[in-house]
Amino acid sequence: MKIGFDNKKYLKMQSEHIKERIVQFGDKLYLEFGGKLFDDYHASRVLPGFAPDAKLQMLMQLSDYAEIVIVISAADIEKNKVRGDLGITYDVDVLRLRDEFLNKGLYVGSVVITHFSGQLSAEQFKSKLEKKNIKVYLHYTIEGYPSNVSLIVSENGYGKNDYIETTRPLVVITAPGPGSGKMATCLSQLYHDNQRGIKAGYAKFETFPIWNIPLKHPINLAYEAATADLNDINMIDPFHLEAYGETTVNYNRDIEIFPVLNAIFEGIYGSNPYKSPTDMGVNMAGNCIIDDDACCEASKMEIIRRYYTALNKTVRENTSETEVYKIELLMKQAKITTADRKITTAAVERAEYLGVPTAAMELPDGHIITSKTSDFLGASAALLLNALKYLAGVDHDTKLIKPEAIEPIQNLKVRYLGGKNPRLHTDEVLIALSLAACSDDNARRSLEQLPKLKGCQAHTSVMLSEVDIKIYRKLGVDLTSEPIQTARKQY
Repeated sequence: MKIGFDNKKYLKMQSEHIKERIVQFGDKLYLEFGGKLFDDYHASRVLPGFAPDAKLQMLMQLSDYAEIVIVISAADIEKNKVRGDLGITYDVDVLRLRDEFLNKGLYVGSVVITHFSGQLSAEQFKSKLEKKNIKVYLHYTIEGYPSNVSLIVSENGYGKNDYIETTRPLVVITAPGPGSGKMATCLSQLYHDNQRGIKAGYAKFETFPIWNIPLKHPINLAYEAATADLNDINMIDPFHLEAYGETTVNYNRDIEIFPVLNAIFEGIYGSNPYKSPTDMGVNMAGNCIIDDDACCEASKMEIIRRYYTALNKTVRENTSETEVYKIELLMKQAKITTADRKITTAAVERAEYLGVPTAAMELPDGHIITSKTSDFLGASAALLLNALKYLAGVDHDTKLIKPEAIEPIQNLKVRYLGGKNPRLHTDEVLIALSLAACSDDNARRSLEQLPKLKGCQAHTSVMLSEVDIKIYRKLGVDLTSEPIQTARKQY
């Protein structure tokens, strides 16, 4: 993919800007970190050149006087919300995030469960964390939030929340995903600090939407597609427009909450240092786009990927199609259809021609590889072999895994393990390829190409099993599928 973003420039500009904001406040700064802190794959897809761990690298420069607080919504725990990029639930991701931060030498102070209203699953998660000697705090739902400012900024609003004990001047508030309650956690702390005579400050580090590019820019539309399940809407910041006469982009939840922030700051300082939600932010990403066309194209492809994800979720979980309809609207605004993604067209057209499940992948040089379901391999497994052969310079007709090596595996699956489908899944075919590599040079060279699949685009004409989806995810392949399930028993 063509590079459209200068990551080195971003690291320098962003870290300097955050340091300036810290100096602006004295004893304590709560810095809300939006998006993924060290594995922001959405940003790396829509801003080609953006390093997934860029924000982590900046934070590590501030590690001596920073601590991290991880926030998770009780509602997300209750419904087992899953991170789409990793395939794990938010509660599991809290533990993963904590371990990753600690391994990087960062201090994690505590976990906050927000939107708490007595959910049993949240109480169980709290108990689980406390058994691991992890500090846990509860923040409660507030009636009329965010419009009932007088209640929110009172002892019956934020005052009911647990006060988070922190020890360092910079407190980074992060979460497994959007809608977790990060901003409300920061504002609650400002209220409690004020009660204790501490003059604390707040700033927001949110990569998207990018405030200094157009409202309907594909990058910002891709952010709406990514948060379609939250019904986030990008908007012109009316407070910024009124204060400065300058058009900037923010999103509805920040704009809705701004009067609350304004009331809190007026209670602490007598005035608000921020005139708008845009003022609260410290995002420099828009200043580091070096090829707008490349970022536009990448963002359009991301919208299409999100569309297929929503379609598949609707079929698998039998959920409402509201998310699908929203992304369809975004696709119209971006003037794109699924046909604009080359591998989608390649997979679908081949499936229609052959009458069997097929798959397609676009490799780093732009070449498109296709595959089909056969007696031995599923389309997704065959696609991996075809792509690896191409990358290794092995002739397409060369058999990397001999049929006589596949048959015993099929016999094991069906005869001894009670399976119905004798075809090899992606994990099984990679194990078979690894064994073949011990004695076959073509197989060895093909296996060595696996790292080159990271970042490649793939599409299948039918929905895959969880096993296949996880393998593609581990390989770093951006996979989508038509919302068609293969025939199977419904029990």
